[in-house]
Amino acid sequence: MRVSIDRIEEGIAVLLPQDNPRERITVPASRLPPGSREGDVLTLMLEMDDEATIAVKGRVSARIKKLKKKG
Repeated sequence: MRVSIDRIEEGIAVLLPQDNPRERITVPASRLPPGSREGDVLTLMLEMDDEATIAVKGRVSARIKKLKKKG
């Protein structure tokens, strides 16, 4: 997804998706590529992290089991 940097205020960057400029995405400015400025166009990519998902589900499952034992 392509986004443009609308503004950076108080360490927060406001990004506008080019396919729907009415939407807003906010991210910490520290997550932007070095040298990024207002008006720059970025490619935003989201990727599934299967390993992290499995780990989180395992931790949640273990917590649920532990809570059931207490009840």
